Amino acid sequence: MKKHTIRLHPLGKEIQVNDLTPLIDVLHEFGIEFPCGGKGTCGKCKVRLLDGEIQITYQHRQKLERLALAPDWRLACFSKCTSDITLEVEQFNHLILADESEFDFTPQKGFGIAIDFGTTTIVAQLVDLTSANVLAVETMLNPQVKFGADLISRIQSCLDGHTGEMTQIIRSAIGTMIGLILKRQDVHLEKVVLVGNTVMQLIFSGCDVSPLSMYPFHAGDLGMKVFTPEELGWKLQVKEKVQFYPSIGSFVGSDILAGIAATGLHRKENFTALIDLGTNGEIVIGNIDQIVCASTAAGPAFEGANISMGMRAVTGAISSLSLIDGKMEVSVIGNTAAKGICGSALIDAVAILRKMDLIGMFGEINSGEDKIQLTQKVYLTQKDINEFQLAKAAIAAGLTILSNKLEIQVADIHEIYIAGGFGNYINLTNVVETGMIELPEEKIHKMGNTALIGAKMFLFEDSEMTQEILSKTIHVNLEGDPNFQNIYVDKMLFQ
Repeated sequence: MKKHTIRLHPLGKEIQVNDLTPLIDVLHEFGIEFPCGGKGTCGKCKVRLLDGEIQITYQHRQKLERLALAPDWRLACFSKCTSDITLEVEQFNHLILADESEFDFTPQKGFGIAIDFGTTTIVAQLVDLTSANVLAVETMLNPQVKFGADLISRIQSCLDGHTGEMTQIIRSAIGTMIGLILKRQDVHLEKVVLVGNTVMQLIFSGCDVSPLSMYPFHAGDLGMKVFTPEELGWKLQVKEKVQFYPSIGSFVGSDILAGIAATGLHRKENFTALIDLGTNGEIVIGNIDQIVCASTAAGPAFEGANISMGMRAVTGAISSLSLIDGKMEVSVIGNTAAKGICGSALIDAVAILRKMDLIGMFGEINSGEDKIQLTQKVYLTQKDINEFQLAKAAIAAGLTILSNKLEIQVADIHEIYIAGGFGNYINLTNVVETGMIELPEEKIHKMGNTALIGAKMFLFEDSEMTQEILSKTIHVNLEGDPNFQNIYVDKMLFQ
């Protein structure tokens, strides 16, 4: 298939893609967000075409006109690559939150690096502290994946005696990322801030993770961890010590602390929720007075780990499905043959198969067969559908139990933010129709990588905001609720 080169300015990156590859499929890997999920309504994914051609459809032109954009602008979510192109990524000019306001910060001198240290991927951004501009980005797969794809397998690897190696490999990898950034931007660093889930924080810090391997999953010191570059083996200078922000509870880490900061739910009068559908499936509900949070077992299904043909949102993955004239149409990342299905398409598939009456109320395949073909080579098995039921029930039950803790109903939640790169692709209509989130679609907003947004906010904040959030936040063990089992089983059904 014909190939094209996409050059990204000011990132200094080049990407090779297949002909007709949608830009949304490749740009999200560089920390670029699509808050409206690719509908062309928010304008946040706008890119300036510096060289080459991007053809504009009638619908695309209407969106550009409505947003009052000049002729050299394009919306990445409506654009496909048909030639070599050079793009200026406008999104890095300032930080934008989901409420459409600019990120409020007090300018400081110098430069800082914010790092979202995830179980699967790591993103580092260099930020000009005088303007909040992002000057450079580095991303990579977490090299710890050789010790297992999920948190449980990483914990087991630590129990098997690999903690030291896992600590060394991740410190070295992040140090290399920072080094690559500083090669492109010769600046002196004032601050380096990291956020991540509890397990990632403990492994990075060389701490004992064994308490998280058994009930009641109470880890030891979850507070702020500080290091000198020398302690981490980094050959660079930082004015302040490197800070890994504190976790909230057993499996609710500083990535969620950062997400709370990014959404601002700790300062809102109305009850607001944050759901991160990544590896660990965290849920937060709260307002200016009180916050409750928990982790759920939703991640493995949505990240493909427990799905027979499941895969991450990479080239070859079915990212979405739609029902057109009674037939399923699939969209595949990278405009190539479908090799598997990612979490967003799993939600679509189940919702559509329910509409087509191919799946029953209890998740059973009505034909009696053990699988349903989505494409010639990709299918869903009965076990896959049941895995989805477990995942969607975990989210729905979590929302119900946390609402009960606050003595409110789920319906009392004013708005819900969906976090994580996975959230860019999900179809909110299908999320509601499957019963995963039992609220009207208009209350649900996509917010992209809230962990990275919050980490950048921490570059400008002292510990006061962190302490404000932690002081009003309670971590809840969902399984410890006496009604958990009944609620969970009920939420597995398709109503």
